[in-house]
Amino acid sequence: MTFEALERLPESEMLARQATVCQLLAETAPQAGGLLVFSRLAIYYLTGSWANGLLWLPLEGAPVLLCRKGRQRAELESPLATIVNFRSFGDIAPLCEQAGSPLAAICAAEQAGLPWNLANLLTARLPGVNFVSGDAALAMAQAYKSEWELAKMRLCGARHNEGLYARLPGRIKPGMTEREITGACFDVFYELGHQGQLRMGSYGEEIFLGHIAVGDSANYPSVFNGPVGLRGAHPALPFFGYAGTVWKKGQVLTIDNGFSLEGYSTDKTQIYFAGKASAIPDLARRGHDLCVAVQQAVAERLVPGAIPSELYALSLEMADKAGLSEGFMGLGENQVRFLGHGIGLTIDGWPVLAKGFDQPLRAGMTLALEPKFGIPDLGMVGVENTFEVTEQGGRCLTGQSYEILCTD
Repeated sequence: MTFEALERLPESEMLARQATVCQLLAETAPQAGGLLVFSRLAIYYLTGSWANGLLWLPLEGAPVLLCRKGRQRAELESPLATIVNFRSFGDIAPLCEQAGSPLAAICAAEQAGLPWNLANLLTARLPGVNFVSGDAALAMAQAYKSEWELAKMRLCGARHNEGLYARLPGRIKPGMTEREITGACFDVFYELGHQGQLRMGSYGEEIFLGHIAVGDSANYPSVFNGPVGLRGAHPALPFFGYAGTVWKKGQVLTIDNGFSLEGYSTDKTQIYFAGKASAIPDLARRGHDLCVAVQQAVAERLVPGAIPSELYALSLEMADKAGLSEGFMGLGENQVRFLGHGIGLTIDGWPVLAKGFDQPLRAGMTLALEPKFGIPDLGMVGVENTFEVTEQGGRCLTGQSYEILCTD
């Protein structure tokens, strides 16, 4: 049988990514002679294939991809020269030796890519190797998007905006449940090419489609690391919308979700109001206007050299001056201490616009800015959009209109 890959990562793109990771590894873990990569997402980033196995990326020598299963698929999708089968961690050292890229005495490891039991097994099978963390190099490398990646994200963002701003308002109306709105949203997204899967990088985090929250559902206690709460489908699946919550006249609907295309995601929030614009409560209008102003002020400063922690501090200062600190970025225990986050292959990418993130931004980074304002009993207003860092400031990838959309 003869098969053809749906997409093959350009070799120049793969080599550039590997070189970037190696450069960052030399800066963040200078004692390491290379990086062992375990998560399928990071393997995909560095090879172009969602491989089941691990990747050895040495600072000197050629990378080696070891596959437990699916070697033929990896060969179709990746331009990597050395792809071999393996069965156990005990095979890693001899296979890399045979490939001409022996393991280093000190190896960096993608520690976030292995559960504790497998990490213990790895160290037992490689007794002569000492390990240090290589996670920082991977996270930082993925934050810088190439033109190849940015083209995907720009298309993703345009379709995201088309779905939430242009198409969905014609498919939803008061009287629908959160679950029905969820279905309408996914139908629109699927028509636009959404690939159905969003990915989180943080351990234990899951997401599908995003948050659909009517009224005070948006302030419902949430374990998700974001300002928007939601009741969700069930305690075992706190995502989507709840079938028992109906969108009624005079209520706010908050949709905070991601759009996925060719592996990359954008993040966007759109607020809807069941009624006329003149009926929007004053506090909701003031809160939303604040969030739009914060987004604009921060977006103008999304230039190379900007400091994430300073942008976060600016948002807090603006909320304080407006007298709206209470409820900014979430109500009560739902309040989060960040304004935005990197995004790309995962929703929760590096860096975070928060205290302690002091490394300057670089051109080509993509970040989701999500200033929100929670109001007791009413719900949540605000915005979220995905921006590209440029010399001229943040370029919005997910639309240029940020108003509350009204049904009347």
